[in-house]
Amino acid sequence: MKTLPISRYRFFQKLQPLSLLKKITAKSVSGCLQVFSTSGSWSIYIEEGKLIYACYSEKMFEPLYRNLQRLSQHISTLPCGIHEQLQAIFETDIENQVIPNPDYLAICWLVSQKYISPLQAAMLIEQLALEVLESFLDLEEGSYEFIGESFLDDMPKFCHLNLRLLVEQCQKGSPYPGNFQSSVHQEQRSQFSQQTQLQAQLKTEPSQSRISGDRVAEHSKRFLSQQIQTSQPSIDKKTYTIFCIDDNPAMLNVIKDFLDEQIFSVIGVTDSLKALMEILRTKPDIILLDVDMPNLDGYELCSLLRKHSYFKNTPVIMVSRKTSLIDRARAKLVKASGYLNKSFTQGDLLKVIFQHIV
Repeated sequence: MKTLPISRYRFFQKLQPLSLLKKITAKSVSGCLQVFSTSGSWSIYIEEGKLIYACYSEKMFEPLYRNLQRLSQHISTLPCGIHEQLQAIFETDIENQVIPNPDYLAICWLVSQKYISPLQAAMLIEQLALEVLESFLDLEEGSYEFIGESFLDDMPKFCHLNLRLLVEQCQKGSPYPGNFQSSVHQEQRSQFSQQTQLQAQLKTEPSQSRISGDRVAEHSKRFLSQQIQTSQPSIDKKTYTIFCIDDNPAMLNVIKDFLDEQIFSVIGVTDSLKALMEILRTKPDIILLDVDMPNLDGYELCSLLRKHSYFKNTPVIMVSRKTSLIDRARAKLVKASGYLNKSFTQGDLLKVIFQHIV
C-alpha cells in the first residue's frame, strides 16, 4: 500500500475510508494506518490483514471506561473505581504523549493483574474497535499514512478481528446500548456465557444454589484448562519485582520514578558482584542489567544467571548506550531476553516490561 508521509501533505484531501480499509485487508499487511483530520486522528492497528486494535485520539480513555463499566456487569472481579486506578497509572502526562498508546497498555495491565481474562480483553477490544470504525467511516477529508512498525508490535495480542465483518456491523448499526455482544468466535462466546452464569450461581445463597461441590469443581477445572478462568479477587493483585543493576545511582532513580510503586517493586543495586547474590535471594520477575559495569560486566553476569536452573527463563533485559549489531549479537549469545537503549523513555521501559511479564 503506497502512501505519502504526512509531512508531504500541505492540505487535507478527500478520503474514502472504506477504500483505505479494503487496501489493508486485501494485501494482508501488518502495521498501523494513521488518519488525520481537523477533528483528531485515528489509529488502526493491523496484523496480517486482521485488526488487533483501534483508537481515536480525542476519545482514548472515555470509551474504555464506559465499556469496562458495561463489562463489569458480567465480571464480578472488576473492582469499583477501576477507572480511577487506570487514570492514575496511564493517563499521567497524556497530553505530552509520554507513553504511546496508554489505553492499550491499560488493557494489558488489566489482564496481567487478572482483573479480566484474555478472552474478555478480546471482547473489550472489539467493542472499542466498533466505536472507532463507526466514526472513521464518516470521515470525508483528511490525510493518512501507513506505518509498517508500531508500538504494539511486541505487545501481547488478544484478538485478530475480521475487519470486513466489523465494517459491516458498523454499517448495520452498533449493538450498543443493548446487551454486551461480540463476534468473537462462537465457541469462545459460549464458554464466556457459561462462565458468567456459573459466577452468578456461585454468588447466590447456599440454600438457593443447585450446583453441587463436585459440579463447581468440574466447571473450574474445565475453565482453567481453556485459559478463560475468571480472574481472582483484587486482593490477589500481583506486584512485580523489577531488579535493576547499574553502577550509576541516577539511572536507578530514573527507573524507579518511571514505574508505579503500586504495581512494581523496584530493587536497585550498583555493585554487580553483590547483585548476583541478591538476585538469587529475591528471585525477581524481570532483570534490567547494565552492560558496562566494573568487575563483572552485564554480559558475564547474564551468562552466569542463565547457568542457574531457576533463572533459565527469567527475562533479562540488557541496558546500554551501545546499539550496534555486534552489541546486540553479544546479548543474544548470553541468552538475554531483550535490549534497551539507555536513552529510553517511560513508554520504552513500560513496553519492554509488559512484553515480558504479561
